[in-house]
Amino acid sequence: MTVISRGFHRRRPVDEKLPPGQYETRDFPVLSAGPTPRIDLDTWSFDISNESGAKRSWSWAQMMALPYETPVVDLHCVTKWSKFGTRWQGVSLDVLLADVETSADYALVHSYGGYTTNLPLDDLLDGKAWIAYRYDGEDLPPQHGGPARLLVPHLYLWKSAKWVHGIELKLQDEPGFWETAGYNNYGDPWREQRYWGD
Repeated sequence: MTVISRGFHRRRPVDEKLPPGQYETRDFPVLSAGPTPRIDLDTWSFDISNESGAKRSWSWAQMMALPYETPVVDLHCVTKWSKFGTRWQGVSLDVLLADVETSADYALVHSYGGYTTNLPLDDLLDGKAWIAYRYDGEDLPPQHGGPARLLVPHLYLWKSAKWVHGIELKLQDEPGFWETAGYNNYGDPWREQRYWGD
């Protein structure tokens, strides 16, 4: 006679692409802190300023003329969803920062609409971040940060600022919008750094 315990269940395999506390979604949820800005490409600009105040600026046409990459990356939102294999097109921050003289260790990212977020400068370099303007073969829609957003896939998605407008390089770290509201200052999904103290 075979005896099977009702409490026995086969353990589900762990998805090695899923950070702790996350679940996979096939959707692309839209989460924003405020209204969606509508940005005219004729007036759009992206600026990088260093700690001395020296500034480099790119118009939309100038940004489109730069060499681009097509990263395929997994996204991890602090609200616990993850989306695998997202396809983007954009300019690497390595290209934009190549001729910027700086001794800064930190970056404060600014968006149209006033949103800010902070990162160590190292997290924008060495192929880890892009200014993305196309998603899944189409122009990036406004609800997902179009016309252009920062893309830093190794950190929680709030660090990938939508409607990006510029980056201010800083000698000292300066927390941004969500970081001053209690979110973790760094936001590593693999260490589950969601809030201050995590």
